Amino acid sequence: MNFKHRSYQKELLDSDAIPFADIQQNMHELDVINSLLGGHRITLKGFNLLRNSKQQLHVCEIGCGGGDNLLAIYKWCKRLGIQITFTGIDIKEECIAYAKRNNALPPCTDWVCSDYRDVIFDVKPDIIFSSLFCHHFKEEELVLQLEWMQQQSAVGFFINDLQRHPLAYYSIKWLTQLFSKSYLVKNDAPLSVARGFTKKEWQDMFAAANIQASQIQWQWAFRYLITYRHE
Repeated sequence: MNFKHRSYQKELLDSDAIPFADIQQNMHELDVINSLLGGHRITLKGFNLLRNSKQQLHVCEIGCGGGDNLLAIYKWCKRLGIQITFTGIDIKEECIAYAKRNNALPPCTDWVCSDYRDVIFDVKPDIIFSSLFCHHFKEEELVLQLEWMQQQSAVGFFINDLQRHPLAYYSIKWLTQLFSKSYLVKNDAPLSVARGFTKKEWQDMFAAANIQASQIQWQWAFRYLITYRHE
């Protein structure tokens, strides 16, 4: 495995006609991984960097999967008394169905089964974010994605995604082979790392989008938290 350049091999989850039971197992295990390896912690950090003192917010996640990131934000806001509404967007019907069935989010949560690029908001969400979503795309597609997130957000956006690194690759490959019951996770977890980005690559994509990132922060375990706030 050459980590100097990112992999463009497609993940199994990006294919069509995956049985719903397999999607469910994948979503469940991703939630566990995010909980144990700090993914939700990074999402909450990005959310808090952008929200400041606002006590009423609309938050949108693109590539929301099973909605576990939105649920983590909701539990945090509930403890702090922050009023919040959510929009979760995912192109896969199975992911939206799983999110509706398994997450205790407020009834006002809007679940949208669509390519995020086809969504135009009448009232822009305060914060738009993605978690473990960007590495599914090619660089030129991500430049357009950054532009969309900038144009559709009122306060700003953040990204929580993987750093391409050999230690991250072999660690998650070993862990999932030992503990995962999902063939999707076993295949896609290490491949996701191989499809991840370096800090320099993020800087280049933001420059191509003509957007100045507020921060590009390395986070444990082998992730980047990238934030953008409107001036």
